[in-house]
Amino acid sequence: MEVSVLREVSEEQNSEFLEEFAIDVLTGLSKPDKRLSTKYFYDDRGSDLFQKITQHRDYYLTRTEFNILKESSSKIANLISEDEVDIIELGAGDGHKSELVIDGFLGQGKRVNYFPIDISAQALKQMEENITHKSELEIHGIVADYLQGLKFLKERSKRRKIVLFLGSNIGNFDRTQSENFLRQLWKYLNSDDYLLIGFDLKKDVEKLSAAYNDSSGYTRDFNLNLLDRINRELGGNFDKDKFQHLGVFNPKLGAMESYLLPKEKQEVYIKVLEHRFEFEAYEPLHLEYSFKYTKEDIERTCQHTGFKLKDHFTDKDQLFIDSLWQVVKN
Repeated sequence: MEVSVLREVSEEQNSEFLEEFAIDVLTGLSKPDKRLSTKYFYDDRGSDLFQKITQHRDYYLTRTEFNILKESSSKIANLISEDEVDIIELGAGDGHKSELVIDGFLGQGKRVNYFPIDISAQALKQMEENITHKSELEIHGIVADYLQGLKFLKERSKRRKIVLFLGSNIGNFDRTQSENFLRQLWKYLNSDDYLLIGFDLKKDVEKLSAAYNDSSGYTRDFNLNLLDRINRELGGNFDKDKFQHLGVFNPKLGAMESYLLPKEKQEVYIKVLEHRFEFEAYEPLHLEYSFKYTKEDIERTCQHTGFKLKDHFTDKDQLFIDSLWQVVKN
């Protein structure tokens, strides 16, 4: 696999990252409604725990989307009448879902250039190990932010592009943020390029709650790991045994929300910030939104962001949708 590194993590950048981490923690814990950013979940342990979550029986999203793509990959390839395509993935993942889409095109005699974009070179390396190398497949990893990687490819590729944004990652944005992100993505694509995007659908609250409060406690450990990271990298003294995890559906927002709740009144000191933070017993510390969609929500978002709907691909229980959109430019 060839790799283009657009963003290297130097010692100076590590220092800048820690400074940004510290400021974000200070800002979030100083708010009347305390919160921490999801972008700090994924240290090595966080990434390992997230993989365990996605494989758990209670977490239906990953296996459902896998089965959708397994059933639909050849149909997707049929809708795109090109002999050679560039498949661009935002976030490397483990490569298993990506390979299903790739094989749909290869199975019809098309040539595929696969460009996974990820901020982590290690993630790209792990992804490559899971994808079988074939004669009509070229893999070119890009170490970059999503939009930085798309800009790089827009300047170099004149082939038809299919962007993969799978796994319901769009659900981590609220409605305004998601439309802003999709508009930026649209800007870096050409007319008639495609986007295959995953959406978790609104459904029975008990099923949602089970997925975000798995019976093995991986989601709990994943969220509490953020406190360990603050302790390790910023000199905090959080006692994670004094916090509990809560995943709850907010019907007004149409989103699952994740919180940590202090079990008792306590004070936490963070050395890098030289500051103490007070927590009341059961004062919610907000971590994450995961927005859920209806088909109508998806189609409205598609129309508002410069795309046209080509097709929906879903499972028999209507749990999840992978939606294929095409870029419209005048």
